[in-house]
Amino acid sequence: MNVAFKRKNRDEGTSDQTPTGSVAGSVATVIEDQSRVDASQRLTPTPGRDVGNGPMDGDTGPRNVRLGEQLIGSNLITPSQLDQALEMQRESGGRLGEVLVSLGALSEQSLAHALAAFFGFDVANLRRDVVDPAVLNFLPEDDARAQMAFPVRLDEDGLYIAVAEPSDELRAALSKASGKTVHLLIAPLSDIRWAIDSNYRAIGNVDSLVKVFESVEGSRRRSVDNNEPDIVTDDAPVVQVVDRILTQAMRDRASDVHIEPADDIVRVRFRIDGALKEILQLPAAIGPGLVSRIKIMANMNIVERRRPQDGQLTVMIDGKEVDVRVATVATIMGESCVMRLLDKTRSVLRLNDLGMPVDTHAAYSKIVRAPFGMVLCAGPTGSGKTTTLYATLSEVSNPSLNVMTIEDPVEYVFPSINQIQTNEQAGLTFATGLRSILRQDPDVILVGEIRDVETTRVAVQSALTGHFVVSSLHATDSVSALHRFLDMGIESFLIASSVLAVVGQRLLRRICPSCKSPYTPTDEELIFYEESGGTPKDGFYQGTGCNFCTNTGYKDRIGIYELLVMTPELRRLVVGWATQEELRNMAVKQGMRTLRQEAINLVTQDITSISEVIRSVYTL
Repeated sequence: MNVAFKRKNRDEGTSDQTPTGSVAGSVATVIEDQSRVDASQRLTPTPGRDVGNGPMDGDTGPRNVRLGEQLIGSNLITPSQLDQALEMQRESGGRLGEVLVSLGALSEQSLAHALAAFFGFDVANLRRDVVDPAVLNFLPEDDARAQMAFPVRLDEDGLYIAVAEPSDELRAALSKASGKTVHLLIAPLSDIRWAIDSNYRAIGNVDSLVKVFESVEGSRRRSVDNNEPDIVTDDAPVVQVVDRILTQAMRDRASDVHIEPADDIVRVRFRIDGALKEILQLPAAIGPGLVSRIKIMANMNIVERRRPQDGQLTVMIDGKEVDVRVATVATIMGESCVMRLLDKTRSVLRLNDLGMPVDTHAAYSKIVRAPFGMVLCAGPTGSGKTTTLYATLSEVSNPSLNVMTIEDPVEYVFPSINQIQTNEQAGLTFATGLRSILRQDPDVILVGEIRDVETTRVAVQSALTGHFVVSSLHATDSVSALHRFLDMGIESFLIASSVLAVVGQRLLRRICPSCKSPYTPTDEELIFYEESGGTPKDGFYQGTGCNFCTNTGYKDRIGIYELLVMTPELRRLVVGWATQEELRNMAVKQGMRTLRQEAINLVTQDITSISEVIRSVYTL
């Protein structure tokens, strides 16, 4: 059952195709402070800059020429880059600044400073400035999203609103929407988008919906006593609460949503960048209704509350199609529900975009071009195994090969690949699906996950009979993956003959670039760093917490990888049932860098922190 969430389209001058992150480029270091002009005057650049009165969008007249000249004079772009941007603007429209950012000519931050100097406005630091929630009431969310504008503060002079690129028309529209005298500030477009998503909370008025639910629940109970039919409409409180939770989860970049009953409350937690964060506490009475609503959406049995169930649904959130995998289980407090969110609009990463070190990437790229054999991706849940598998497929897929997959579920759709979705009710499991694939003359086979002995045995036999097989396996690292095969009862000589390589991986949170600052590690952290082979450093960094990272100190994640290549020496050890320690020592002796070593290298480069390595990796 699909749930659609509608949002107004942005104005014509703000294209959805504009990149949301800052593109690498030169940083503005030579922009001089300009005299500020009163926002009540007509919007013009600082004295001496004649920009004309043409429209903001698709305008390649005097205004863009003057702005381009300033960017060139500030050494932010080159004349050839300006010519290319003006040509692209004439063809496709859009603002000059956005076109330059999309070309990678400069970063959004540099553009913001250049526009501020050009128009004589201040730059708003949305990542660090504290915003009074009461200010949001003066600019409705629909207007903020339509105009890509964010209210920052209100004083006796009027309402200060951050925009990506100012105009008289924009200021007039914001004044009409807010009913206040508006003063414009400049901020990068991606920061404005983020600020809107972070501050206009979809779950902001959940309390009022809960009160409506409680009153409706009382009426429903009376209707049940009177044998009246119970009708749930699309605007019912429980329906709206579920919709708002899913919407907020997507805006917060959550990978999972947990709805967990307790004594007298229901906790709602989001997993963001690998760490759980409590978002809501709801009355216990609404818990069964939330789970039932989710079950209905996922075509699950709402009557059965004792047995674990799995389901899947597709929703539209802020114009994006999102797949949601649902799993419910009965606890002593009631039914618990976990939803995994998969953004179907997100593009599949290429192998060279995964963040592998250069030598690891080169060795892995060579291995995955083998005509037959098996390559495994090993790691715990949420370590990025599926992303690595899809990147591998995108690397090896070509028209001369028949590439087939068996998955549960199919997370990304490849137009040139034959993908099969498992269906246990129809008898289509990984093992039966893999057997049927072998009758389809495949060259490359992807098995979404090796879970049982039967699937493992068929996959190994496929690799031994001339097929190239890639699959994921739940294990702590690359060496333990080999021992999991042994524990499943697969003969050691079959493992040694079929497995070409094992990639162990983890995802570590990156230090937030907006609040990155030096700190002194604890004695325990320093001992761990030194024991892990970390090189001596003058200083260490961590995130202190800011608006941009919701005060966690971390923003986004990066992968770490250990590549175990099955050499003749390792094959002999596997056949002889060597211990994990013996296998690991031999692999390290032959050049494998462990997950711990790779993680410490990221600490040395100030990409992540020692505490994050201890939390996520801590392997030998």
